[in-house]
Amino acid sequence: MAFKIKKLKKKIMSQINRIQFQSHPYHLVDPSPWPLALSMSLLVLTVSAVMYLHGFNYGGYLLNLGLVLTVTGMSLWFRDVIVESTFLGHHTDQVKRGITIGVVLFIVSEVMAFISIFWAYLHSSLSPAVEIGGVWPPYGVTTLDPFAIPLLNTILLLSSGAFITYAHHALINGNRRASIAGIILTLILAIVFTGLQYYEYQEAGFTIADSVFGSSFFCSTGLHGLHVIVGSLFIGVQFIRLLNHHHTTSHHIGMEGAIAYWHFVDVVWLGLYGIVYLWAASVL
Repeated sequence: MAFKIKKLKKKIMSQINRIQFQSHPYHLVDPSPWPLALSMSLLVLTVSAVMYLHGFNYGGYLLNLGLVLTVTGMSLWFRDVIVESTFLGHHTDQVKRGITIGVVLFIVSEVMAFISIFWAYLHSSLSPAVEIGGVWPPYGVTTLDPFAIPLLNTILLLSSGAFITYAHHALINGNRRASIAGIILTLILAIVFTGLQYYEYQEAGFTIADSVFGSSFFCSTGLHGLHVIVGSLFIGVQFIRLLNHHHTTSHHIGMEGAIAYWHFVDVVWLGLYGIVYLWAASVL
């Protein structure tokens, strides 16, 4: 009788272990609707942006709809990831290593995108076409002063990188208040940078339609500005998580990913400032 009870107990415990525990350090995610939903919202956002730029009716309304759907999908997906990492404990050391590799590969893909932008700019500037007068910048194009708003933006962006690094080290050392202050200063500088970039676009003496110079200038700086906005959103999410005590001194992989992305944005801007602003103004 005792043998049967012991055998039954062992069988029950075996079933409980299979149901509640796992024998590996990986996170097998549950089925989620957000990847498909976000893909569809990005499709709507992209198509509506093209419609808006080409003057289609209701293109602006569809663009706003796509933006709302995209932000909503990202927010819900972020919510699930936060629950999995903070409250369910699925982000083990092995999972964090995988996330780190994913962030690195994501940044590498972004680097390739900017390399293509720089390539196009250098191709057009090193051997200017006859159609633009054989010179760079083309005749009739007044370049921006690199020591005005662009220099100020450079100082702002590099300072924001220093503040976010300060926030990271403060978090590691257990100084939560200093970490919050560093993130706040980073976000303030990022918002000022974006505002000055918009003001610069309004005051520029050329448009995106003014030859290959205008196209390459607005595509390169505009793409970077978009990355600044996305990076600001990443850091903003980490700021909210820090306020809600989601981060610890040893477990803050989301914040580390946001910081790595922000430093990537800093480095790209240095390249843009040197090539698109200084070189175009014949300072280099």
